[in-house]
Amino acid sequence: MARSTGRRRAAAGATGLRVGLGADVHPLADGRRLVLGGVEIPHPRGLAGHSDADALAHAVCDALLGALGLPDMGTRFPDVDPRHRDRPSLEFVREVAREARGRGFAIHNVDTVLFAEEPCLRPHIEPMRRALAGALGVPPGAVGVKAKRSEGLGALGRAEGVLAQAVVLIGAAPAGRAAGAPRKPRPGRARARSAARRSR
Repeated sequence: MARSTGRRRAAAGATGLRVGLGADVHPLADGRRLVLGGVEIPHPRGLAGHSDADALAHAVCDALLGALGLPDMGTRFPDVDPRHRDRPSLEFVREVAREARGRGFAIHNVDTVLFAEEPCLRPHIEPMRRALAGALGVPPGAVGVKAKRSEGLGALGRAEGVLAQAVVLIGAAPAGRAAGAPRKPRPGRARARSAARRSR
């Protein structure tokens, strides 16, 4: 069984570590919801786009696709496809994360940066981390989200849009355990913990 699993993983190319880099930018527009990292943020303007235009989720998705050596989001989820109209972008992240696990990879960690002059994103960092972690199937501690201002420079500094960047590290998933699944306690350790509790 172990030998067969190893052959399937090797066939999928899940060997060693891989890094993926993603970036996405969307203009701010009236009459749109502002969604970043799967979190709706109160603001008079939202990001323009075919889906919900979640630039942070798109950057994460592109980074993961790059680590897998697959075509980018524009190819996989084209903006001419009516099925993606106003679609929540976390669904794209979930789909690509499932494919990564299906190819024998585990997602080790994701780090991201948001560039936005407005609104203030600091209060929304933790909800974004948790939402992205849930879509990726990893603990929140494996996801980093940082927010930066452009200090008035360029289109971003004029609050005309939002830019997101992401980097992801993946590697071969441990044998017999799906990526993102909780680790099962070893029987010996479980018995030791039970005995310790009884002795208290």
